[in-house]
Amino acid sequence: MTLTPYQELEDRFRRINALGGAQSMLHWDMSAMMPAGGAESRAEQLAVLKSISHSMITDPAIPDLLDGAEGDHTLDAWQQANVFEMRRIWIHQAAVDSTLVEALSMACSNCETAWRAARKNNDFKSVLPQLEDVLRLTREMAAAKSSYLGLSQYDALLDTYEPGGKSADIDVIFSDLAAFLPAFTDHVIERQKSQKTPKLPKGPFTLSAQRKLGTDLMKTLGFDFNHGRLDESLHPFCGGTNDDVRITTRYDENDFTSALMGVLHETGHALYDMGLPKKWRGQPVGDARGMSVHESQSLLIEMQACRSPEFIQFAAPLMGEAFGGNGDEWSEENFVTLYTRVEKSFIRVDADEVTYPSHVILRYNLEKAAINGDLEMKDLPGAWNDGLEKLLGIRPKTDTEGCLQDIHWYDGAWGYFPTYTLGAMTAAQLFDAACRANPKIKPAIAKGDFSPLLSWLRKNVHNVASSVSTTEIVKNATGQPLNAEVFKNHLKTRYLGG
Repeated sequence: MTLTPYQELEDRFRRINALGGAQSMLHWDMSAMMPAGGAESRAEQLAVLKSISHSMITDPAIPDLLDGAEGDHTLDAWQQANVFEMRRIWIHQAAVDSTLVEALSMACSNCETAWRAARKNNDFKSVLPQLEDVLRLTREMAAAKSSYLGLSQYDALLDTYEPGGKSADIDVIFSDLAAFLPAFTDHVIERQKSQKTPKLPKGPFTLSAQRKLGTDLMKTLGFDFNHGRLDESLHPFCGGTNDDVRITTRYDENDFTSALMGVLHETGHALYDMGLPKKWRGQPVGDARGMSVHESQSLLIEMQACRSPEFIQFAAPLMGEAFGGNGDEWSEENFVTLYTRVEKSFIRVDADEVTYPSHVILRYNLEKAAINGDLEMKDLPGAWNDGLEKLLGIRPKTDTEGCLQDIHWYDGAWGYFPTYTLGAMTAAQLFDAACRANPKIKPAIAKGDFSPLLSWLRKNVHNVASSVSTTEIVKNATGQPLNAEVFKNHLKTRYLGG
């Protein structure tokens, strides 16, 4: 039977997606299970798989197939959106030579391995050569994509993670937040001085007990362990495939509260991946709609839902039971105060939601400067420390709590960081809309029932996948485009009482 151009494309992209899933699993294994001695062979495996995927996408037959599919007027709306996404993916891949793809993959794997030791030993200089290699190759990729896409080099990288995103738009949003946050942060911290200081429960807390509490709450949120698992890694993440979602966290025996929120955060990512439409698995239209939407799902679960008084009402007794805790520090009131405590700190993944955007703005400014050639990696530690001091008024004493803390640049993810704060804003707007549409959501969360919230997210976000743009998802779900005022109002309500 002769396939139509569209059918041929579906078949090809299904196979390309399968290769991507294999790469994701190899990345997960490298972070969570692989012995250190496997790094060299793993780098080669990933580089070869990426090269094969690139050659499949850039096959000379693809442009004609895309032209044929775009001219097929029998396609329904989802199929048309699928072709649109295929064209976008093809453009990104066709812009880059396969030798560059393989070289960058090798460089990223080597750099990530070096970063793990450098972070542990607070030794930025030891990873500098590898990081410079990654940046050099990333700049080459940015230049190639820029020419193909008609975008600035930074926007060409941004489009990989945030389709349609523009730094000019982000500049406006981040300038607004940068003007709002410093005085607001100081106001909140000053207000906290007149409130009862939260007490961190005293450990040690065994890793087995922490893991059990985490998995129990994952099930409460709706995580399906038939299609996923929880493990440990140096940097928490969510990976794998839609039907086999792998999430990780890192534990501290003296403080279970951070790892627990890390688990809940990554569960938000996982619920999105698991909730994408099964009918379109393996097709670009069935993928997550960019990283700001993905991050909105993790932050909606962690920040909007699981740091709320309603969730703490449900979870506090479970925390006490898990660790045999009793006393004031195990009270519902203490956990609410603890989980909404605002402090200026160095580590992004542990930051509260008031100071978190400042961490992202810092990284956004630095990665733009690096891609544009205005910042060399040898100057990164000083630029990082100066930038954080300007935004938060604190200065890291070590590079481990400074420019070595995140894996992203060392693993080749440039143009990614702004999606974190765009995701926080989107999370606030989606949760606000969900609670207005269904007033039963918050009372249900207080009883450990996330089904009303998850049902709303499935309908308005998860099942939509990449059938429409990010802007359309937000507007259709909330009634308005992304609006920083909703996020700012959320912060004012939670931290200043209105």
